[in-house]
Amino acid sequence: MVISKKVREISLSPTMKAAALVKELQTNGEEIIDLTVGEPDFSTPQNIKNAAILALNNNFTKYTNNAGTIELRKAIAKKLELDNGLIYSPEEIIVSAGAKQCIYNAIQSLVCIGDEVIVSSPYYVSYPEMVTLAQGKTIVIPTTEINGFKIKPQSLAEVITEKTKLLILCSPCNPTGTAYTKEELQELIGVIENTNIHILSDEIYEKVVYDDFRVFSAAALNEKTKSKTVTINGHSKSYSMTGWRLGYAAGPQHIISAMGKYQSHSTGNPSSISQAAALEALTGQQESVETARKEFERRRNFLHSELASINGITCYKPEGAFYLFPNISAFFNSNTIKNSTDLAIHLLNTAKVAVVPGIAFGAEGYIRISYSTSMENLIEGVERIKNAIEKI
Repeated sequence: MVISKKVREISLSPTMKAAALVKELQTNGEEIIDLTVGEPDFSTPQNIKNAAILALNNNFTKYTNNAGTIELRKAIAKKLELDNGLIYSPEEIIVSAGAKQCIYNAIQSLVCIGDEVIVSSPYYVSYPEMVTLAQGKTIVIPTTEINGFKIKPQSLAEVITEKTKLLILCSPCNPTGTAYTKEELQELIGVIENTNIHILSDEIYEKVVYDDFRVFSAAALNEKTKSKTVTINGHSKSYSMTGWRLGYAAGPQHIISAMGKYQSHSTGNPSSISQAAALEALTGQQESVETARKEFERRRNFLHSELASINGITCYKPEGAFYLFPNISAFFNSNTIKNSTDLAIHLLNTAKVAVVPGIAFGAEGYIRISYSTSMENLIEGVERIKNAIEKI
């Protein structure tokens, strides 16, 4: 066999696979309403684009420090202090080609062969695959909409073994949009406070929250928790910079240094031009962030109300991110619709609406719907969904 065993054991990202299929159908003339994509539909703010143009004109196009420019890491440190109450030096921060690369680097740096990594389902599609690539073992704690898609302390305690190395938290979460309060984090992390279990806190959606919800960073709970937490964030969701590929991680210096070593032999430094743009994103005007947040909240309210009105669908109302994760199991039957994949195919073929089946996130019985598209698309899309479901 030519391909390595560890690569044979993983699959292509289901969300990227779905997005690619939609683009192919659209290229062939199909009028598909795409509700799969996990990226803001707003343009990158002009001040950020201007900073990139200036960087180009000033020939800022060479290699930078492997961990990112000192200017950007200082700006990230200031952001973490002001927004999250976290004090980090530039040496405790690394900038990478997207938050996804930060997560991957952290897992590769922490997980040894056979180590166990705890995630909750529904989970971000890449977490288990990244653990597999590190030759670790993913331990999944199922959650449901009844408990707000959150891990309960008792459930966490029940799966911990001597091999447990890492707990991955995503708050606000992709795909459910659920987010942990400070009090919930205190109870949950209290379970592992006196262990050597580390925490990877994925906070990429922290600026996309609703109803006055306040995101709290796990590392800010106390110094002991901070000493074993790697916090992941980036610019893609808050500043509509998905294609710029820029994310960052902050944590204990020995872990960040290990991630830096790994990065130095894979990608090296992130794009110099993207770093210049990211610096402006953090230090320039922030009005665009709030404008986008308000619009996402408007879309969430509309789409949640419409989906909840469909007989047979239940849907958790998320605290953040830009996804809804409705329970569609009531429409399963023994004939054509046996699972979430079948329902997603039915919606694509019958309604020309693309969604992602819940099984991609480890949660059969659900679908993920992204509302990072225009209100016009959402109005048309939900109407098509209603009509297609009536035909089941």
